[in-house]
Amino acid sequence: MSSKSAFIALLGRANVGKSSLLNSIIGTKVSIVSDKPQTTRTRIMGVLTEGENQFVFIDTPGFHKPRNLLDDKMNKAISSGLGDINAAVLVVDAAPAFKIDAENLPKAETVLLESIKSKNIPCVLAVNKIDLLDKKEELFDIITAYTANFEFEAVVPLSAKTGDGVDIFKTEISKFLKPSPHYFSEDDFTDQPEKTFVCEIIREKLLMLLSKEVPHGIAVDIERFFETDNKSGEPIVNVEAVIYCERDSHKVIVIGKGGNMLKRVGTLARGDIEKFFGTKVSLKLWVKVKENWRNREGLIRSFGLDSLS
Repeated sequence: MSSKSAFIALLGRANVGKSSLLNSIIGTKVSIVSDKPQTTRTRIMGVLTEGENQFVFIDTPGFHKPRNLLDDKMNKAISSGLGDINAAVLVVDAAPAFKIDAENLPKAETVLLESIKSKNIPCVLAVNKIDLLDKKEELFDIITAYTANFEFEAVVPLSAKTGDGVDIFKTEISKFLKPSPHYFSEDDFTDQPEKTFVCEIIREKLLMLLSKEVPHGIAVDIERFFETDNKSGEPIVNVEAVIYCERDSHKVIVIGKGGNMLKRVGTLARGDIEKFFGTKVSLKLWVKVKENWRNREGLIRSFGLDSLS
C-alpha cells in the first residue's frame, strides 16, 4: 500500500463556517465554533487519515479589516497558510446577509482569490450553509457570481451543520492527494497542544454566552495544568486558567452577578474538556484585566498568539 497525503488550506471571510466544515470532516471538534466573526485566531491543523490517504487541513482565521495588531497578525496568518499546500478551499456563505453578484463580490474574497491565482494554487469553491436557503435557485446565483470571476477545480454546495455534501467535498479534494509519507500518526486529529485546545474551549463558551464586543477583547491563558488522582483513586485533570479582558467593565460582565456568568462558562467548558480527555476535570477560572492587550506585542506573545506573524 503506497501512502498519499494532501495539505489543504481552508480560506474565507469571517463566519462563513470554515471551522464547522473542518470539524464535520474530521468527525470531532478540532476548531471552536461560534456565530460571531473572527472566532479562529490561529492556524489550526486538522488531520484525517483514511487507510493510505491522509488529509491535513489548515483552518485559517477569517479574513477581515484589521483594527488592531492582533487582527493584522490574523490576516498575515492567512497568507502564510498558502505556503506549501496542495490545494485551497474558498468557503463562502450560501445565504449571505448582503447582496452578491459577479460585479459585487466581497472585497475580502476578491483579495483571497487574487492571492490564490497569483500562486497558481488549485482551488475548490465550497458553498456552505445551503440548509439556510429558502429557494434553491439562490444557490445558482451565488455559484455564478464566483465562477464568473475565477476558475475553480470544483464547486461543492454543502452544509457543515447537517453534513449534506460533505462526502462529495471529500471526494473532490481526494484529487489533490500525492504519493507521500504520512506526516501524522493515524490516531492524530490535530496538531494543537492540549493546553491550546483547553484555552480555545473556554474561549468558545465565552463567545457563545457574551455580547458581540466583549469576547474579541478576551484571551485565555493556562496557569496550571496537571493530573492527579481523586479520593477514589481515579485520574482527574486539573486546569487553572485566567481569562484576560481589556477593560474593567468587561471583567464585570465576564464574572456576572454573583459570579453567575463565570460559573456558566466553567460548567460548559468543563463538559467539553471532559469529553476530550475522557476523564474527570477540575476547572478553576479567574478573570484579570490587561488593557489594550491586542495592540501589545509582548502580551500577544505571552498568550501564545505570536505564531500568527
